[in-house]
Amino acid sequence: MAAKRAAAALRPAANGLKASSTQPRCYSTPQLSPRRLSIQPPRPRRPAPLRQPSVHYASSDSKGEEPGKTGLYELHTRYGAKFVPFGGYSMPVQYGDLSIVDSHNWTREKASLFDVGHMVQHEFSGPGAEAFLQRITPSSLSSLPEYNSTLSTLLHRETGGIVDDTVIARLPDKFYVVTNAGCREKDKAYLTAELESWKKDHPDQPVDWKVMDGQGLIALQGPLAADILGRVLDPQSAHALQTLYFGQSTHAMVKGTDTQVLVSRAGYTGEDGFEISIPPYATEAVTQFLLDSAKDELRLAGLGARDTLRLEAGMCLYGHDLDDTITPVEAALSWIIGKDRRANGGFHGDSVILQQLRKKSEGGGVSRRRVGFVVEGAPAREGAEVVNEAGEKIGNITSGCPSPALKKNIAMGYIKDGMHKSGTEVEVVVRGKRRKATVTKMPFIPSKYFKAPTTK
Repeated sequence: MAAKRAAAALRPAANGLKASSTQPRCYSTPQLSPRRLSIQPPRPRRPAPLRQPSVHYASSDSKGEEPGKTGLYELHTRYGAKFVPFGGYSMPVQYGDLSIVDSHNWTREKASLFDVGHMVQHEFSGPGAEAFLQRITPSSLSSLPEYNSTLSTLLHRETGGIVDDTVIARLPDKFYVVTNAGCREKDKAYLTAELESWKKDHPDQPVDWKVMDGQGLIALQGPLAADILGRVLDPQSAHALQTLYFGQSTHAMVKGTDTQVLVSRAGYTGEDGFEISIPPYATEAVTQFLLDSAKDELRLAGLGARDTLRLEAGMCLYGHDLDDTITPVEAALSWIIGKDRRANGGFHGDSVILQQLRKKSEGGGVSRRRVGFVVEGAPAREGAEVVNEAGEKIGNITSGCPSPALKKNIAMGYIKDGMHKSGTEVEVVVRGKRRKATVTKMPFIPSKYFKAPTTK
C-alpha cells in the first residue's frame, strides 16, 4: 500500500493552460519521472493535550467562504493537527504531540517543519521583468546575482505605503517571488493593474506573470535543518548545501527520484533553515520523506509556534506590523532600499520614501518607528497603547507574546520618533492597567543564519 501511495503522490500533474502576459496562470511542472520514494505511515506518538494558543494569529480573509486546503492537509490530519482559518486556508495551529511552547523550543533545539503552502508563489519573466519589479519595489534587483534573494516590499504609487512584504529571488531566466496568503486578492488586483500600466508605458518590454497554483512550499527550520535536508537529497545536491548561504537558492534533486525542488536558505524563525518549493504532485511525498528520515529530530509545527518564533526573531506579520499606511522607513526596513535606488529613485513612492531617509535638518525623517518592547507583568497584545509618564499616547503594540526563550513578555509596535532609542522606558496599557516597558532592539534573540564569511 505504501508503494502505491508513493506512486500516486509522484504522478506528474497535467500542464497548466497558457494565459496572457498580464494575467496569472497556473504553474506547469516539468514531467519528472519518479524512481523510488517510499512513504511510511506516520509513527504513532504519545498525544499531548491540545491547548488554546495564547499567541495571536490572523484570521481568514475568505469573507465567509470555505477555507482552502494546502497539498499537505491530509498529512496534517494524520498527525493530529488542530486547524484554524488563516489567510483563506485551513492551517494547522499545533499538533497532538507537542504544545506550542514545546514546539517552539523543539525548533530552537532541533528542527521543525512548517507548511507554508498557503503563501503565493509567482514567477516573473520576459525582457521587462527586472525593470517592472524595480518599478514596484525599492530593491536593487539589477545587481542581484543569480540564485540570490532579497526581502522587499510592493509599494503604493503615491504614498510609498506597503502593499505587501515579499521575497524576490533571481533565477537564471526568471524572478521567483513569494507573497502573503492573506493579501492574495489584493496583490492580484495590484499586480494586474501594475502590469497593465507597464504594458502601456513599455510595450517593447513584455512581462510574463505566472502564479504557481498548487505548488507546495515547506519551511524546514532549526539547527539540525541542514543535516536533515541533506539526507533526502542526492549526493551532489546535498554537497551543495555546504556552501549555500542565507539568502541563496539552488535547484536540488530528491534522492532516488527525478523530482526537482527549489531550495532557498531562508526562514522566518531566526534559525538556520530552508524553504523548499515542491511540484504539486510530490509535495506530500517529499514532506513525508523528510519526516521519516529524522523521526527523533524533526517534528511538524504550526502557526502557534511560528508566531512566537518570528516575534523573537523580530520578523513582521503583514496586516499587523505592516500595512498600506506604513512605509519601509517607518517599519525599520530601510535596509531593503538599495544604494542605487536611494540615489536615483525610480520606484513607487520614491518622493516620499527618499525624503524620509533624509536627515531631520534637511526636512526628512518620520513621525513613528517600529521597535521592540519588553513588557513587565501581563503580556501586551495587538492594539495596546504605548504611553509616556503623563499617560499621553505615543505609540501602539502590533504583536506581542510571552517569549519561551527569554521567559519575558515581548512585543513589537510603533512609537513616536525620538522615543525609539533602545533603553527608553515607557508604559503599555494592558487590560486597563499601565505596565512598565522598555524599548528594545530587535531581534530579541541572536539570529543563527548560515551566512557567507565576511572578507576584510
